[in-house]
Amino acid sequence: MDFFGILTLLGGLALFLYGMQVMGDGLAKVSGGKLEQILENLTASKIRAVLLGLCVTAVIQSSSATTVMVVGFVNSGIMKLTQAVGVIMGANIGTTVTSWILSLAGIESENFFIQLLKPSSFSPILALIGVVLLLFCKNEKKKDIGTILIGFAVLMFGMETMSGAVEPLADVPEFTGILTTFSNPVFGVLAGTVLTAVIQSSSASVGILQALCMTGAVPYASALPIIMGQNIGTCVTALLSAIGAKKNAKRAAMMHLYFNLIGTIVFLCVFYLINGFVHFGFMGEAATPVGIAVLHSTFNVTATIVWLPFSNFLVKLACLTIKDKAGEEVSAEDRDFMILESRFLEKPAFAMEQGKTAAKQMAEESRRALHTALGLLVDFKEEKAQAVEQIESKVDRYEDELGTYLVKLSHKDLTENDSHSLSIMLHCIGDFERISDHAVNIMESAQELYEKKAHFSTQAIQELDVLVKAVKDIVDMSYTVFTEQDVKLAEAIEPLEEVVDELSQELKRRHVKRLREGLCTIEMGFVLSDVTTSLERIADHCSNIGVCVTQVREDLYDTHGHIDGIRNAPDDTFFHELEQDRMKYQLP
Repeated sequence: MDFFGILTLLGGLALFLYGMQVMGDGLAKVSGGKLEQILENLTASKIRAVLLGLCVTAVIQSSSATTVMVVGFVNSGIMKLTQAVGVIMGANIGTTVTSWILSLAGIESENFFIQLLKPSSFSPILALIGVVLLLFCKNEKKKDIGTILIGFAVLMFGMETMSGAVEPLADVPEFTGILTTFSNPVFGVLAGTVLTAVIQSSSASVGILQALCMTGAVPYASALPIIMGQNIGTCVTALLSAIGAKKNAKRAAMMHLYFNLIGTIVFLCVFYLINGFVHFGFMGEAATPVGIAVLHSTFNVTATIVWLPFSNFLVKLACLTIKDKAGEEVSAEDRDFMILESRFLEKPAFAMEQGKTAAKQMAEESRRALHTALGLLVDFKEEKAQAVEQIESKVDRYEDELGTYLVKLSHKDLTENDSHSLSIMLHCIGDFERISDHAVNIMESAQELYEKKAHFSTQAIQELDVLVKAVKDIVDMSYTVFTEQDVKLAEAIEPLEEVVDELSQELKRRHVKRLREGLCTIEMGFVLSDVTTSLERIADHCSNIGVCVTQVREDLYDTHGHIDGIRNAPDDTFFHELEQDRMKYQLP
């Protein structure tokens, strides 16, 4: 092979790896994080876990990606080790699908229809369809499908280019000499392990081996140990992912390694022991792409069938390797934040789902803090006051950790819909944090009343109840608008916010009147003013949430213009709802 032949080989390899990456990313986008959610929720039985691991890996075309996700699930506490082991086994089977697709390149026939099955025949058609979808379709899903088709076409073109570049090597004695060396099981396994560890994809390394097989110079005696080594090499990605993770995540990575390592050792020992007596005739024959796919599948399916009944042994072995230490228990609060797992960022669609879950939890905690604090105005209890402070502290942590997570996610390749969702979350989490701050202010006002053994007059309590009811309703409405991104419901927030402002001003005016009549004290007035001001500010933050959701979803940028547009709608919707709210929240 001359210099230009080497360049062609490297170029083919680059296209092959890039095509696999593009296709995998496109498949992950089309799934929209749903595959990972299925993995998260449906791994109760071992057999189901294996099937799920198989299906997910077959779709996203990467056992490494699936295993890294599993490490992330285990690290975040979403998945148990006993569930993870089945998914890991299934992932090993799922990755063989790629080798079967690539084996189509070895089809030889004069029949027109059979020739159409060759990737070199149908991949140009897929590439054309992919380009049309990518350039002329506005729908995000169709563009992602176009990306998948182009990725597959590039992958197959790279495969063909590699095959053509290495074809002359069949006549090079040095090349066949090197391949003969790999017929030694130790050297073959090492070669496969190193190759896969470097490119971090067993599917890609098997594809490279299949391309070499098209020269006719690779015997099964060399191909078999290389394939075994490729299964070990794919564990490197998960092991690297587990660095800095919690104990169980490291154990999940170790289970992946043990499954492949022990499986390879046992498989090779049994195979070569039988071969010593039987002398398999195919070992000296030239390997074919289909033969490689058969060997790859046979090993992974056999290893899974053998290991599945003893999967608990893998778990115990991993636990013996990575032992527990005292004081490593995870607190209940920490578990809530573990879903913001950095490994999920490699799958942006799923990371977005995790971010949404955390944002909903934050919004719910903020709402809970407010409801608890408002209850203290009527019946103050020290433990509930402490609960408000603890919730507020947790919401602060959500703002910090979720905000950091979303900023990292914003640098990833997101769909238009996910980009909108991310913008809404980034803008709104600050408002929910401020609502929890005001809940603490209300709690402190209630505490002041309790410590001074003071209380509002009956009339003031009745009036305050109306304002509290309106604020609770607007907070609940804002929570729904945020979690469901309901633009229509968001329009109802603004008139209710206007009513809250009016009620707050009226409460203060009536207090001044009672003060003049000697029915109330200045000191109680300060407390009432603090409470009403906090409630008024909470309504303002609810307005911000409603405006943000509407602006992002409808690509609007002028906040004041948007609010003016709501108030001055041609159908008088705003004023109609305003009057309804005024009737609903009337002061006694």
